[in-house]
Amino acid sequence: MLQAATHNSDLPTLDSDFDVELRKVFKVFNGETAVRGVEFNIRRGEFFSILGPSGCGKTTTLRLVAGFETPSAGEVLIRGKSMTHVPPHRRPANTVFQNYALFDHMTVWNNIAFGLRIKRLGRSEVQQRVDEVLQLVKMETFANRYPKQLSGGQRQRVALARALVNRPAVLLLDEPLGALDLKLRKQMQVELSNLHQNLGLTFVMVTHDQEEALSLSDRIAVMKDGKIEQVGTPNEIYERPRTPFVADFIGDTNLFEGHLESTDGSSLLVRTHSGLKIVVSRTPEWSDRTHQTIVSVRPEKIHLHCAPPETSHNTFEGRLKHAMYLGTHVHCVVELVSGEMLTVRQATHLETLPEDGSPLYLSWSPSDCIALAARST
Repeated sequence: MLQAATHNSDLPTLDSDFDVELRKVFKVFNGETAVRGVEFNIRRGEFFSILGPSGCGKTTTLRLVAGFETPSAGEVLIRGKSMTHVPPHRRPANTVFQNYALFDHMTVWNNIAFGLRIKRLGRSEVQQRVDEVLQLVKMETFANRYPKQLSGGQRQRVALARALVNRPAVLLLDEPLGALDLKLRKQMQVELSNLHQNLGLTFVMVTHDQEEALSLSDRIAVMKDGKIEQVGTPNEIYERPRTPFVADFIGDTNLFEGHLESTDGSSLLVRTHSGLKIVVSRTPEWSDRTHQTIVSVRPEKIHLHCAPPETSHNTFEGRLKHAMYLGTHVHCVVELVSGEMLTVRQATHLETLPEDGSPLYLSWSPSDCIALAARST
């Protein structure tokens, strides 16, 4: 079975606890730096995602691991071995591209077998491996069809099979679901997750889809302008972002700009530019040298009240500008007396939605917001 085959002679000796390591990697194109000192380690069997907006350098980073680009400085290692002089076809990694990159003139079976034939494997072994991965991706009955006769999801399965048949140490996924419609994308997310769990391979995925990264990944690296802003588990990235960019890019949030007015052992008092006083629970990452501050509070952490609540911290008056029923929740936009517009997400337990213009009070706990340095370093 393919599960056991991932530890065969095709792969390099396990000289490292990590399957992929990037050490201060830079990439410059025509004087423009696309990747700036990127460093991270990916553990064996991990599902690791590189997440960021278009043009942030995430695809270039993946291509550096694959060998399609060469670092201008720094080093890429796979299973403890430097890949500096190793061409793509000799690296223990295979890539699944967004556009599938299938050969239109070949059947599904021959597309999958192509790489094995290049390696000059025997006919019986090619047959065994191809049949094995066809079963794995549930495409046995489509072996004799051509790519143009397949749906987008079926072509994606063939692309996965073609990469897996080579039994790589690392599977690289470049926006693998980007060309699929929403419903099919959700289905393929489940299939990718199941494949990862069943095979135990290291998956490295590039995506701009926050929900996709949060739902599939063991850890996520968030990129901006060629740099890594933060690496962490989905929970760490969402609940404890380290920069305003990460807080704003991952999911929805409300950001308040201001300055640190006072602090004690357990909390911070931040005064916003409009004069609001926000109490924030102190976190271990906080530096007392930070004065210009941005407070982030997620929409689902905010509570709405028709009358002033009893809580003494983080209670503000406003008016409802708009409420939208979305089935699982109500999406509200509230304008505070101070002028800020806040997004609030409430569970749909209300029998009727409040009318636009209704006076409301908002509140949240000091532990449900986070203070960040106004400028990331």
